[in-house]
Amino acid sequence: MKARVNLTIEEDILQKAKKYASEMGSSVSELVESYFRKITEPKEREVKLFKMVEKLEKPNLPEDFDYKKEYYEARKDKYGF
Repeated sequence: MKARVNLTIEEDILQKAKKYASEMGSSVSELVESYFRKITEPKEREVKLFKMVEKLEKPNLPEDFDYKKEYYEARKDKYGF
């Protein structure tokens, strides 16, 4: 069920929002509703972060790659110990 909301914003912002909504084939009301939906569902943002990380390119390393050894070798070279 839809409900009415009165908003008070600067006129120039409203004009920019109307132009943007028009370019997107939407309405200002739909933009506001979409924004409210996004900010009230924080779980969705967390899921997007995990999806982004999963899409990152994975390094092509051999199966027997020793991460710990490489970590300490890099630190030895960097810090001289």
